[in-house]
Amino acid sequence: MPFGVEQFFAVFTAYNRAIWPTQIVAYALGAFAVGAILSGRSPARERIVFAVLSFLWAWNGVAYQLLFFSPVNPVAKVFAGLFIAQAALFAMYAVIGPPELRFELRSGWQSIAGLALILYSSLVYEILGIAAGHGLMNGPLFGVAPCPSTIFTIGLLLLLRGRSVVPLSVIPVIWALIGTGAALMLQVREDFGLAIAGLILSVSLTSDWLRYPQSR
Repeated sequence: MPFGVEQFFAVFTAYNRAIWPTQIVAYALGAFAVGAILSGRSPARERIVFAVLSFLWAWNGVAYQLLFFSPVNPVAKVFAGLFIAQAALFAMYAVIGPPELRFELRSGWQSIAGLALILYSSLVYEILGIAAGHGLMNGPLFGVAPCPSTIFTIGLLLLLRGRSVVPLSVIPVIWALIGTGAALMLQVREDFGLAIAGLILSVSLTSDWLRYPQSR
């Protein structure tokens, strides 16, 4: 890595100060997306969730990866491309609204795991960061940092049913691998949840494909 732990967190300190109060907006959007799923009433809930995810991934790609992280890590420009591509994919789904895709809570481990990851990314993640001594505004935050945003996304994908879940899952799983490697080297323990999230999503997709080969 072309940077160390102190430089890594210094980037987040500067970034969080510069974008304030976007963190609050990110939390509000996340809550809105989850509320749309839990209410089960909105016929446009899939479009709403995809639009929220598109914004979060685009923000992470441009604001964090490209503008703030790439000066200390040139590879971040490639990361920015991944996040922007995922944002474009979510945006396309928000516009098209594939009829076979639906967010729903069902009895079973996938919904439980999805809700657990949503809670982890939006609450437990921040608590672990504070406990590690990073400080609330000096480390990754929900919605505006790549790793908690990816965990949140995977949590939502575990609640999504339909053939087109796999294309939406490729980049989040790739980032789970990249982020886990960085977390191990930098000892960002709250990011260890990425490995679990990526594994759970991979198992879920494999399980559904084996059980319902024609549904994916």
